[in-house]
Amino acid sequence: MSDRIRQQHQTSPEHAGARFDQAAAELFPAFSRARLQHWIKSGALTVDGRSQRPAFRLAGGETLTLDAEPEPEVDVVAQPLELSIVHSDDSLLVLDKAAGMVVHPAAGNPDGTLQNALLHLDPALAQVPRAGIVHRLDKDTSGVMVVARTLQAHTALVRQLQERSMSRIYHAVTHGCMSAAGTVDAPIGRHPRQRQKMAVVSGGKPAVSHYRRLRGYGHFSHVEVSLESGRTHQIRVHMRHLGFPIVGDSVYGRRLKKNAPMPDDLRTVIESFPRQALHARFLSLEHPEHRQTMKFEAVLPDDMADLLSALDRFDSR
Repeated sequence: MSDRIRQQHQTSPEHAGARFDQAAAELFPAFSRARLQHWIKSGALTVDGRSQRPAFRLAGGETLTLDAEPEPEVDVVAQPLELSIVHSDDSLLVLDKAAGMVVHPAAGNPDGTLQNALLHLDPALAQVPRAGIVHRLDKDTSGVMVVARTLQAHTALVRQLQERSMSRIYHAVTHGCMSAAGTVDAPIGRHPRQRQKMAVVSGGKPAVSHYRRLRGYGHFSHVEVSLESGRTHQIRVHMRHLGFPIVGDSVYGRRLKKNAPMPDDLRTVIESFPRQALHARFLSLEHPEHRQTMKFEAVLPDDMADLLSALDRFDSR
């Protein structure tokens, strides 16, 4: 099998007027912005088969084609950080990411990330795009993630994400009593005024989330959410859109109403919960080498288990 990286994506009408390099960063999220800039300038990443400047403005509907030789990531340093490994073999690693760990270095988080830790765990991952990371979890979302250890595995896993054959199921605790089950089919894009946030917007990218209530606690719900798509902040945005934001979400959440009937000890637990109560619980994929379906689980972390215990005590009164 060739070691070249070959991927292709088509821009959407939403990309009309966007810079080439900005659209590339969105459509090829497995690669760093610096790497994509290099490939654009070298002609390895093209627009409709032609080399263009990074600032080239798109009309929407173009085909972006990447055909490049892999090169080591040299701008991310290895750091000895603690990782929880669920599974390891020659093709992939499955991790249980802790809440508070950023996945990739970026402005404000130049190191101390999962990518830094992976390069220390396995220096050979420098030969794989973004040290093998093929999908992301928000900094304050915990749970199961897969990492490719070879370029071939990386290509196969990225393809599974694109084809939606990789299954990801999350657990969350939300404000409000949700219905037993349902589907949110609502496009997601940048918030029209608060550009650091995402929102349900017309003309956004298609996004579908399926949810199932595992238990209701009067003013709160423990839900399971599965994704058909993987938009930025998708579950957090969709739950907010439904009117049931995730507990502890500082961006898309809400404060407790002062007159909400609940004991003071439960109010304290809810108001002091330090992050969004969202955990990637299950992951199912086809192994890149032997093609068998593999399923992985990351048990609920202590903070979410304690939160559910507090809700259970309140519900039992």
